[in-house]
Amino acid sequence: MRRRLIITTLLCLLAAAARAQTPGHRVLVVPLEDGGHEPRLHWLGEASAVLIADELTARGLGAITRAERVRAFEQLHLPPAASLSRATIIKVGELLGASEVVAGSFAVSGGELTIAAHTIRIDVGRIEPGATERGPLPHLFTLVGRVAGRLFPAAAVPDPATREPRPPLDAFESYIKGLLAESPAAQAAFLETAIRQHPGYERALIALWDVRTEQEDHAAALAAVKSVPAESRRGVTARFLAGVSLLDLKRYDEAFDAFKALADALPSSPDAAKRGAAIFNNLGVVQLRRGATPHTGTATYYLTKATDADGGDPDLQFNLGYAYVLEGNHDGAIYWLREAVRRNPADADAHYVLASALRAAGSTVEAGRERDLARQLSSRYEELERRAAADKLSVPRGLARVRTDMDASHAERPEQSIVNSAQREQRDLALFHLDRGRRLFEREEDRDALAELRRAVYLSPYEAQAHLLIGRIHLRSGRTTEAVDAFKISIWSEDTAAARIALAEAYLRLQKPSEARTELERALALDPASSEARRLLGGIK
Repeated sequence: MRRRLIITTLLCLLAAAARAQTPGHRVLVVPLEDGGHEPRLHWLGEASAVLIADELTARGLGAITRAERVRAFEQLHLPPAASLSRATIIKVGELLGASEVVAGSFAVSGGELTIAAHTIRIDVGRIEPGATERGPLPHLFTLVGRVAGRLFPAAAVPDPATREPRPPLDAFESYIKGLLAESPAAQAAFLETAIRQHPGYERALIALWDVRTEQEDHAAALAAVKSVPAESRRGVTARFLAGVSLLDLKRYDEAFDAFKALADALPSSPDAAKRGAAIFNNLGVVQLRRGATPHTGTATYYLTKATDADGGDPDLQFNLGYAYVLEGNHDGAIYWLREAVRRNPADADAHYVLASALRAAGSTVEAGRERDLARQLSSRYEELERRAAADKLSVPRGLARVRTDMDASHAERPEQSIVNSAQREQRDLALFHLDRGRRLFEREEDRDALAELRRAVYLSPYEAQAHLLIGRIHLRSGRTTEAVDAFKISIWSEDTAAARIALAEAYLRLQKPSEARTELERALALDPASSEARRLLGGIK
């Protein structure tokens, strides 16, 4: 018995070591469930998730940020602190590219806090051995640290001197409640309380910047991050956000100086390259908005440096293509905008700007197709046309995308692994990935299916069947809005009854019966014998 226990322990340690050393390993931590069901302590679920993620990051593991998690919850229409089934947790993890998820529960009894957590392997959906810690509630930080250490025993133990100082528990509680509050006013009130309880609380100041920016109170947002010392742990982030606020306030010269100072101070490291992409992008946006000079550098100069630092980000590619259109370099614009729509086929603005570049280059037929797709994907098309006419330009000003998160990870898309694709027969290769994606979809292996289908779309951007299957995966996963976009692209590429029916199903989930009825009537016009279209149509009141 003793020998079996030793062997089991060693196997667990080896598995943890393998996880800790896997390149690209990412861990999602979801809020712990309230086992005691006490509303006044509900904040502890989010607090535990934030602290576990902090601990994993300090130990060198790729913990997914809270901001990324919240965005994923929004895409799946999940409440931020929802109680999730294992299947839903795995869906969120797959959406974020996580290798595994940390989940669990907490309970408080007689002033004693119990935290129980475990990991779930995304690839197999298996729950790994967990960890439980108990102690006085004021020892929350210590208890969470122990849980994280037991879940990932092989990860490096951080030097205490490098750890971020912990705030007082009451200030941390106010900070977490500020993150969870439903209205911006309530969020700001809690965060300002946290700052009063712990003056100079950098994390709360940066969270307050988010709230004030959402409220479009850019002066108050700027004041919040100006309170963070430049030499502090979050000083660089605060200076970056200050630059964003200055950009929003149209104080372009100051914004340029802020971003340029950050660019000049960039060290040479992978993390610095990621940050450099955001900094150079925003420098390019400043130049687009205020106008460039030979002394300060053109917008395309800075945006080229941004894409060099993060070549897979479609927003950066869009910005560079858009800047080239405004400069009159239509060949450069077409190249970068095509790259942007390869990676994000549902980007309506990219299709619209690409149409303008193609039209200027004399490719009127292709320009018309892109313009039609832009109309399908967005109702903004006529507004953009009016703005362009008012600006007396081929495209309106103000479309460039500002980066607001300097540390955002642009997850590697599957198409980036295609090597020497230009040397192969792209159509055949696209069909190969489409066939693999279809078979994986039928086996409900959605994560791998999506990877194959995105490869197919990258090689053949308007492959109707690939977009149809991508839409069905989104619909099955609860990402209904993304499903609608995929189905629209599929219909635009090849109008089929199957795609119309699928779009109708998505509209029904979005509670848009009139739009669903229209799509089903079009499906019946294409295939009068479709029993599925008739069944769905008969169910619409």
